[in-house]
Amino acid sequence: MFSISDTEINKASLEDAVSDQQAGAVVTFDGRVRNHNEGHPVKSLEYQSYESMAEKVGLEIIQEAQQKFDIHQVAAIHRVGHLGIGEAAVVVSVSSSHRADGFKACQYVIDEIKLRVPVWKKEHYVNKDPEWVACHQCAHPHEQDLEQEQEQDHKQDLAHKHDH
Repeated sequence: MFSISDTEINKASLEDAVSDQQAGAVVTFDGRVRNHNEGHPVKSLEYQSYESMAEKVGLEIIQEAQQKFDIHQVAAIHRVGHLGIGEAAVVVSVSSSHRADGFKACQYVIDEIKLRVPVWKKEHYVNKDPEWVACHQCAHPHEQDLEQEQEQDHKQDLAHKHDH
């Protein structure tokens, strides 16, 4: 499940949505509005989105996570509208049998949301005019991690075959 919401995100409801009796872990990322960015004091944020496209792309990301990781359920909500300091802007919850899978999937989902989902952010500053901002830190550390894990698994498979 992925959705865009103009109301406060209920983290407990999102965690309930991914609840699964097989799950030994529920991992939740709660991205909040902070009071600063790049050396400037921030008083609030404003988010806008192309909602139908955002929900389509968000759902694709959820489906990708379910294919890439050993997880049971995943759900995410991104806020739009005017948000104050401390409010949740985006929340991702993942249930999995083991925490490592949940952590990896949660990181993948939030990174992809920040990179691909058409949501725009305007920062309202304390001492200067508001500005639309881009995410300069939106990297893909999980891609490199996955490649390294796959390479390591491949080497272990070769070593195991060689031993037999």
